[in-house]
Amino acid sequence: MNLSRLLAITIALSTINAHPHDNCNNEFFNRVLPSNASTLGTYHVPANGSFGQAADIAYPINATNLPALCAVIVNVTSSATSSYTFGLFLPEDWNQRFIAVGNGGFSGGINWLSMGSVVPYGFATLSTSTGHNSTGQDMTWALNNPESKADWGYRAMHGSVVLGKQLTSAYYSRKLCYSYYAGCSTGGKQGMKEVQKYPSDFDGVLIGAPAWWSTHQQLWQLTVGIINLPEGSPSYIPYSMFPLISNEVLRQCDASDGVLDTIIMDPKKCNFRPQALLCHPGQNTSTCLSPEQIKTWEALHRPIADINNTFVYPNFELGSDAQIPGSFGVYGTNAPSLYGTSYVQNYILDDASWDWKTYNYSVVEIADSLNPGSTNAADFDISPFYERGGKLLHYHGLADGLIPTGASELLYNNYLYNMSAKGINLDDFYRFFLVPGMQHCSGSVGNAPWYMGGVQTIRGVYGVPGFRDREHDALLALMAWVEKDVAPEHIIPTKWNNDTDPSQGVLRQRPICKFPAEATYVGHGNVNASSSWKCVAQV
Repeated sequence: MNLSRLLAITIALSTINAHPHDNCNNEFFNRVLPSNASTLGTYHVPANGSFGQAADIAYPINATNLPALCAVIVNVTSSATSSYTFGLFLPEDWNQRFIAVGNGGFSGGINWLSMGSVVPYGFATLSTSTGHNSTGQDMTWALNNPESKADWGYRAMHGSVVLGKQLTSAYYSRKLCYSYYAGCSTGGKQGMKEVQKYPSDFDGVLIGAPAWWSTHQQLWQLTVGIINLPEGSPSYIPYSMFPLISNEVLRQCDASDGVLDTIIMDPKKCNFRPQALLCHPGQNTSTCLSPEQIKTWEALHRPIADINNTFVYPNFELGSDAQIPGSFGVYGTNAPSLYGTSYVQNYILDDASWDWKTYNYSVVEIADSLNPGSTNAADFDISPFYERGGKLLHYHGLADGLIPTGASELLYNNYLYNMSAKGINLDDFYRFFLVPGMQHCSGSVGNAPWYMGGVQTIRGVYGVPGFRDREHDALLALMAWVEKDVAPEHIIPTKWNNDTDPSQGVLRQRPICKFPAEATYVGHGNVNASSSWKCVAQV
């Protein structure tokens, strides 16, 4: 560190008094920031206040019911052609901990809503814009822009975290005790990338449904879209039919765990027959499937493979059908999801005129060889994270209709193989949980319990109201593991009577178990009570 930089930080620290919020001004933060960064704004937010930016296209909704805090927005120049911003919430009642939250899809913008869901725990809380401002499927910003691809892929998160920690320590004139991360989907991928590439950034990482294999995830979404095209053909399944299919899956599979309760505990234990949906002569075709449509459904539920049976990506799980239309991502157009087509045009080939009808396996090969922006989180040697004492909690819904649950199982197994080869017990620092009935990051099929606090957002709510403890809150479970060495054997998700208003009471709670154990009904008691279930090892 050069002398002028050290002097600037020393001056900044010397101005801090007994009231850190007095430092909530641009001048203070600019003294701490390096020359390639500057403060765009600082704002005092009162207790029970609200904050956000409508200009953040992907995250226009304000965080509400906030504690008294200082909100800071910082811009960082990352190259001659790129920059990113980050937001920082600095609460007056600080717990001496830092947390960064993730983003979703290819969204650009500061995720104020997720920040608002964790800052009430007492964290100094950060979100990065990832270097652009767009909705989740808009990737036009990436066209011929390798520096912005790098920002989205890893650089904006790590750079924001490094500076965010510096600003936090300067603001409070105290060292951080612990540093955490929480994110789902792309946010899950961001967290996994941090664990792999920057193992010193966080002490504890909470990850949901990570899109860790970007080059295959996006091309899988392109493939499943093509499978269900063209619209109007005998094989096409209209989006309106997937709820019907979901109900039939639930009808056939509900009892596979021995309990009729509208929850499929383990889809792999169900011997589902899609032929039960086959149309009979004279039947209204809006209530059944043709043979061609059943073949389409079967293709969607098989792993994607290509040349010489090369594995590309896992398949949809039984029970995910209610959310499958969301994976296609484009409604009312005879084309696959923009998650696939725009990705190839703007991220892989840098060719806006590329026609998805020409897609073949060579695009997968090109994507893997380029890995633009180093977006994949596919380094399975996470021993440096383990060696510095890091802890990782990872969950994925078994009814996820956007990122197949099998993607997380594949990731877990790759970590298991790699760590075992090094003589490291994966269980010592990494716990994986499958959530029956849970969809992509939030919500559920059949009223299955899914809510575990952390960054699972119910606007204006933090943690698990009435159950703010490590058994029901995944973030508190992670903190107990990091800070007290209490490793979670299970977590208890909650299903509320009204998922937007927990004050209306709990409908169901049920444990999810450390993989590969499964929750099993004890044979007596209320099936909606967590005490009626126990974790049983699977052989």
